[in-house]
Amino acid sequence: MVTEHTSDALRWIPFLPLAAALGSGAWLMFAERRLPRPIVIVLGCGAPLVAFGIACTQFWELATGDAPYLFDELYTWIGSPHIGAPFNAELAFLFDPLSAVMVLVVTGVGSLIHIYSVAYMDDDHRDDRGFQRFFCYLNLFTFSMLMLVLGDNLLVLFVGWEGVGLCSYLLIGFWYLEDHNAACGQKAFVVNRIGDFGFLLGIFLLFWAFAQAGHPTITFLEMQAHVGDVADRTVELPEWLAFLPGFPTWKLLTLAGLLLFIGAVGKSAQLPLYVWLPDAMAGPTPVSALIHAATMVTAGVYMVCRLSFVYTLAPGALATVAWVGGLTAFVAATIAVCQNDIKKVLAYSTVSQLGYMFMAAGVAAYGAAIFHLVTHAFFKALLFLGAGSVILAMQHEQDTEKMGGLWQRMPVTHLTFLAGVLAISGAPILFSGFYSKDEILLGAWLAHDTPAHRVLYGLGVVTAGLTAFYMFRLYFRTFIGESRAPAGVRSRIQEQRGWILVPLGVLAGFSVIGGFFGLPDVWGALIGIQKSNSLHYFLEPVVHSASHEGVARATEFGLAGTAVVAAAAGAGLAWLLYYRRPELPDRIANSIGPVYELVFHKYFVDEFYHAVIVRPLVAFSDRVLFRLIDARIIDGVAVNGTAGFVRDVADRALKHLQTGFAQSYIFAMLIGGLILVGYLLRNA
Repeated sequence: MVTEHTSDALRWIPFLPLAAALGSGAWLMFAERRLPRPIVIVLGCGAPLVAFGIACTQFWELATGDAPYLFDELYTWIGSPHIGAPFNAELAFLFDPLSAVMVLVVTGVGSLIHIYSVAYMDDDHRDDRGFQRFFCYLNLFTFSMLMLVLGDNLLVLFVGWEGVGLCSYLLIGFWYLEDHNAACGQKAFVVNRIGDFGFLLGIFLLFWAFAQAGHPTITFLEMQAHVGDVADRTVELPEWLAFLPGFPTWKLLTLAGLLLFIGAVGKSAQLPLYVWLPDAMAGPTPVSALIHAATMVTAGVYMVCRLSFVYTLAPGALATVAWVGGLTAFVAATIAVCQNDIKKVLAYSTVSQLGYMFMAAGVAAYGAAIFHLVTHAFFKALLFLGAGSVILAMQHEQDTEKMGGLWQRMPVTHLTFLAGVLAISGAPILFSGFYSKDEILLGAWLAHDTPAHRVLYGLGVVTAGLTAFYMFRLYFRTFIGESRAPAGVRSRIQEQRGWILVPLGVLAGFSVIGGFFGLPDVWGALIGIQKSNSLHYFLEPVVHSASHEGVARATEFGLAGTAVVAAAAGAGLAWLLYYRRPELPDRIANSIGPVYELVFHKYFVDEFYHAVIVRPLVAFSDRVLFRLIDARIIDGVAVNGTAGFVRDVADRALKHLQTGFAQSYIFAMLIGGLILVGYLLRNA
């Protein structure tokens, strides 16, 4: 792809973290001694910080210049002249408004989490050089995520997509000596591979469609330019899919969009593939903040927004995205209501908030989806890091049943955590989550092309109330009331040091002011600012969100007020149950026993998957693949059988030819020579 909007600086944004990861990794493999911790810290934290600085300069150039995007091509990775028209896939980076926002989130929030990790992982002095290995994995993840969001084509995106999956596996199972941690890492890896199978099929289908139309390409800008050529193409569904609506003919882009969305469902933990993310909390808390709150799990949302030109022409796929997101948001919120592990509450909250983002993308409010992605990165990273501060103070205790009263001992952690709670709950005017969630609900209310969009909006409002409830429940159980910690732990609780508190303070600040980056126009008009939704207008050249022009102010304020009332009701109920009348929750749980047990055990989804999928697969693998095919057929017949046959032939026949008499060997040589001479004479 040839363009005059080039910038050689783009390559250094992903390659600096890669260089740090390779340097640390090479030392781990080939050096006998540990790399000194100051060098590990400089490499581990310096690389993303410098990458963030470069990203800021490129963002300024993009925002203030005339170029619609910046481009950096390294070399042609794959080229073929034999597909009707020349096909090239370059290792190239595209820095447009969408990728610019994502890069700033990945490097900015990522750098803060790297700094936080210095203190959090300080007590890791195991023989496997865990401190150095941890930062090596973090840098490798940062590189992979930057490849994902900077790639100018689906192939580079897929490399980053698989890279973050690998790094997630490594980081979730970081403390691998505990079998549970290793199993959680394996679960995340396997579940993501299920989604990635559909994702690959979607990529292949898109490439085939554009190649058939005479434009063999996987480059985003070229696909967007020629998407009209494949908009009307259809595919015939097989008979076994006769139950699907629209059978037997579907639009090709609908099928491609659904296949790609399967990958997003796995990577971004949506129904029914969400089960890996709560178990991912087995990893260190900075991993939860970086990978499972701020960056990796938003990859699916980014992909849908990046390919919005496909989804806009595939309303069936778009409606599926909206409804899967809405249902995921609601179901995950109900599960979070009954969790006691501080990180598990935040994990299900992440699943729920990701559902909000997909709901926004599904109603073509792509700008709102990215807006919530950004604000969520701030307040959810803050909440996870705040939880990590609490866990350190509680001597690695995560059960909120054994907490309480921490606000006096940990005032900075308490205030920053409260800022995150208010932001995610949608507290009005000052907090970022209020504005981004308001934009999503407005998009759902106005999505007349989405089936039952008012029901979808209702799910969003109810989920907003549930979010405020479970977050204030977590807040009251952790920081307010009497301490329930054991006496030995209680005496050692204290505030953390600067490496922990500085990132918390910065993220708390952005959780408050982050909403003003995309301040809706209706709110900006109140203070005399026209077109205040700067993020929406910045993204508009890339993602064409549904227009909200002509919507009455009263409607927007009414919808915002409804969401505020729902959040206030949730927060008020949490105050009543977990502060004012703390004896009530147990009484309510006992009175609705079966319902409480169902929600407390997460609807037994994991148990269902284990019984229906995991156990039969394990039994099939053991009894058929291992015992029959591997042990009996491959080992018993193919390997041992062949070896036994050769042994028997040698023992019963060939050994008799080795007599040890020289005359026998000379006679055999003569016979062989006569046969050879006879053969040559015959063919002369």
